[in-house]
Amino acid sequence: MSGASATFHVKTADYNIGLGTLRRDSIVSNNRCCLITKRIVDLLGSILGLILVSPLMLFATILIKFTSRGPALLKQDRIGKDGRVFTMYKLRTMRVDAEAVTGPVWAKEDDPRATRVGAFLRKTHFDELPQIFNVLKGEMSLVGPRPERPIFVYEFNQTLDNYTKRLTVKPGITGWAQIRHEYHCSIKDVRRKLKYDIFYIKKMCLLVDLQILFMTVTMVLKEWARC
Repeated sequence: MSGASATFHVKTADYNIGLGTLRRDSIVSNNRCCLITKRIVDLLGSILGLILVSPLMLFATILIKFTSRGPALLKQDRIGKDGRVFTMYKLRTMRVDAEAVTGPVWAKEDDPRATRVGAFLRKTHFDELPQIFNVLKGEMSLVGPRPERPIFVYEFNQTLDNYTKRLTVKPGITGWAQIRHEYHCSIKDVRRKLKYDIFYIKKMCLLVDLQILFMTVTMVLKEWARC
């Protein structure tokens, strides 16, 4: 609908983050067929992925439990489509006290807070695999902008124009920004990744998603070969 807008607010008592007003028709395709196709691909891809990687996830879980203190599965609040908070799953790669002093901080490449097993999982992106369950639940997509933690969404929304545009679609396990620019260590990096996310949203279709998935698998296999 032309001129439609939505005001996004984080829907939880723990966060008070007003995410502003956004014109949906300025960026998001209203092609219902495209969205239905994307959801079907998400479901089929997630089911297939779960069948293929379940033994590896189990093995990684055992390694984490036997080599470091704390739970193997990490649950974090993230901001999803329309500014809704959801619980995202990851294999734990950091020490359990990693943010005890600093609070939430940006992760970075070769992060010293990572455990030995965690460093390998991060390098191969294996820690992201439990997000298959988020995709099955409809909270995430296989491809889309990466979901950020509420405190970072608040920070970026205060600093960057058009940041909430990336909240008009479901977040993804992988995305164009992750292919083009992996870790962000400065607001300049975040701004660059935002441009990639907005570019993806404008071009979003089945062919683009399949291309990004193929590039992601290729990139991950190369990382595994180096380890």
